[in-house]
Amino acid sequence: MVSIVKKCKKAVADLGRILLVHKHQNSVIITKAPGKMDAENYIYHKEAITMDFYKRALELKDETVADRRYIHQNAETGLELPKTKAYVMDKLKEYGLDPVECGEGVTATLGNGGRVLLLRADMDGLPMPEESGEAFACPTGKTAHTCGHDFHAAMLLSAAKILKEEEAELRGTVKLMFQPAEETFQGSKNMLEHGILEEPKVDAALAYHVSPGRFPVGLYMYNDKNTMMYSVDGFKITIQGKGSHGAYPQVGVDPINIGVHIHLALQELIARECNPSHSCVLTIGQFEAGTAANIIPDTAVLQGTIRTNEKEARELLVKRMKEVVEKTAEVYRGSATIEMISEVPPLICDSELTKEVVGYMKELEIPNLIPHPDVSSSASEDFAVIAEKVPSSFLYLSAGYLDERGDYPAHHPKVQFNEEVCPIGAGCLAHCARRWLEEH
Repeated sequence: MVSIVKKCKKAVADLGRILLVHKHQNSVIITKAPGKMDAENYIYHKEAITMDFYKRALELKDETVADRRYIHQNAETGLELPKTKAYVMDKLKEYGLDPVECGEGVTATLGNGGRVLLLRADMDGLPMPEESGEAFACPTGKTAHTCGHDFHAAMLLSAAKILKEEEAELRGTVKLMFQPAEETFQGSKNMLEHGILEEPKVDAALAYHVSPGRFPVGLYMYNDKNTMMYSVDGFKITIQGKGSHGAYPQVGVDPINIGVHIHLALQELIARECNPSHSCVLTIGQFEAGTAANIIPDTAVLQGTIRTNEKEARELLVKRMKEVVEKTAEVYRGSATIEMISEVPPLICDSELTKEVVGYMKELEIPNLIPHPDVSSSASEDFAVIAEKVPSSFLYLSAGYLDERGDYPAHHPKVQFNEEVCPIGAGCLAHCARRWLEEH
């Protein structure tokens, strides 16, 4: 430890500052001498003097919460988020960054060249009413942040502020990605098409997602071995029949009857054609047809999703779905067309990067920070589009409550998220970025 202290003192002397050096567990804390400037803590890791990012995030907690509440109260959906984008860009400019639009999202960079780590936050809400009872609930009755993306944007804003304060010490470049339309699986693709991974070229990517429920704040979930989240292929099936009076079905072609048979046939793909060791889910969530009880309509529409945790299973199901739909319609004298609404691969995190991120998080002295590995969810995330292109890591951070406030899941109108997660997310984003650049 003596040699470490000597190195710290030399680094401090080079900075021309008078600092106090003392041991703290496995790190060396360097505190600016009282009276010289405001007290701040720095942690020494592997011959680097590093700000205590979690402590700084705690100092910024009120600001992070205020950002979250503004975005929450002004929830927007889809690709176009004018209020949210303007707010994010104004905050980044306030911190001294130069944000620009990237497709329908926002990006900015900071650092000193070299390797590039992408930090991503989605910022869209859902088209639904909010019944949380929060004082800052979205008042529109049509949009709501019931998935926690308001937290993601706010935490990345605070992380950007912290990293900008330490920009001179960064051994590489941090690229920020504020993304729209995750809920519609359009946002990552949109920003990818507009060059989010280029100029500068991204080497790796990191994202966090908050999670509600009856879980303590501090729990974080990850998967460094297998699929973290399932693929999602959204589809729209339009069936063309021939309308007729309900009393004379023989002169028409009933698209509702065809739709029923298609629905049943698609379920058989899961039961009889998928490998039982693979996890596959096929859901028809919409079935629309007709306007009157005594009229056979011309058309019927089915919409749904296919989700899998295996690339091969995904390819099989999508191929066979198209064949089954078209042939079943033909059997009953109609026709059918299929439109793919979303095509998102499984989210498979890079094993080594995820292990590194978990290691960096353990360096921070965050109370009750508890790892939970090998998590896999049948929900989907379009961050998978990024993870297909560059090594990526995706982790859940619990924003739950242990009382009745934790009774509702994400996407429920009554869901509530715990704001105590704000400094954890902001601190981890900043610290992990700094440490990854140091190591690479």
